[in-house]
Parts: sequence; structure tokens; C-alpha cells
Amino acid sequence: MQLEAIKVVLFDTFGTLVDWCGSIASLGQRLATEKGINGVDWDAFARAWRAGYRPGMERVQSGQRPWTPLDVIHSERLDEILPEFGLGSTFTEEEKADINLFWHRLDPWPDSFAGLNRLKRRYLISPLSNGSLFLLVSIARRAGLPWDFILCSDTFKAYKRDDAVYLGAINILGLAPQEIMLVAAHNDDLASARSHGMMTAYVNRSTEYGPDQVRDFEAEEDWDVIAETVEELAEKMGT
Repeated sequence: MQLEAIKVVLFDTFGTLVDWCGSIASLGQRLATEKGINGVDWDAFARAWRAGYRPGMERVQSGQRPWTPLDVIHSERLDEILPEFGLGSTFTEEEKADINLFWHRLDPWPDSFAGLNRLKRRYLISPLSNGSLFLLVSIARRAGLPWDFILCSDTFKAYKRDDAVYLGAINILGLAPQEIMLVAAHNDDLASARSHGMMTAYVNRSTEYGPDQVRDFEAEEDWDVIAETVEELAEKMGT
């Protein structure tokens, strides 16, 4: 079986392993309670903040701007949406810097921790994420994600779905592409990995974007493994 050749399992992180929308909304509501802020739809706030994620990275990928870390992209988007939610003059610059670190405090989906630990028994595991190194380390320490190492946008100075990320991961690991699997809840991420010979696993997160979700309700191709949770993925991979 092809799965028997796999040595390293890489993971998309935002949406696949961590619930960014629920986490940001919860942190926002907690902040609102502390500061006596009323009338903000924090779930909508989280989704609006995330809406700047892809456009911000695309400006880097297209060459419109030089390499820019994701934390900066998140900060710029935060400045854009605060006035939209009636919060334009609510926070100091220091407070806004701390709010930007909400992305470093994301909670994992309930199945992520157990599934990763099962997979770690047999495979080396790492994120392959658009997050910064500091962000991914912060999430891992807070959530107990048991990474063996971390591959991220800072590693390659590139964002998925740029070929440089997948090829860079293959090169830095020194393995054949078929010895590496990417796990993601996003079909286009898996398609990019497969185009470079990597093995693929789809984990379903059909509620990631809430009412804004328009795709990734199910596997759209015959990925090597298809699972509803990371624990089911571990089971299907014999761990």
C-alpha cells in the first residue's frame, strides 16, 4: 500500500486543526465583557477579520508587496474592520497589538489533540501552515499540539498555494514526495500538494466558516484518505 511509505504527516492548521472562528469570537466576547462593550457580533467580527487573510497574502504572492509576515497582514486587517464594528476609537495601540495575538490563542477542534498524538506514534508530524513561526509555537504550547518540528510561511517566505511551500517542504525534509502526506480541510490545498507528488488526506470541517462557508463541505477528489476527524484519520492510518 502507498500509505506504508509515508514517514512524515504535515498539517494545514487554520480550520483543519484549530477553530479560528469560534476562538476569535470567544476571545472577543471575553474582551467585551472586561471592557463593558456591547452590541458587537463577535462571530461576524471573526469572519470579517478572516476575510482579509487571502487577499492580504495574494498581494505578497503577486509581487505587489515584498514578503510580509501573516501577523502584519492580520494587524492591517484588524485596523480595517474595527471601525466597521463601531470599535474604531475603542482600543489603544497596545490593546490592538494584544487583540492581534488572538490568532496565537486559537483552540483546537475537539478531535485534534488525540488524533495528533495517535499519529505521532508512527509518523513525524508538523504543521505546513501559512501562520508565522511565533504564532504556531504559541498555539502549540497553549493547546498542547505535539509537533516534532514546525514548517511555516516564515520557513519558505511564501504562502500556500504557492508551489514554493510544497516543494520547499519536500526539499527541507529530504524525502521522496510520496513519503510525505499533507492533511487539510481544504481541497485546493490538497490539490496543490498532490500536484507535487505528495500523499493527501482530507479531514472534513464543513462548519469552519459558519454561514460564510461556500466550499469544502466534502472531499472533492479521491484523496488518499478521507476522514471526518483527525482521530478517524489516525485510525485509517493504523495508529
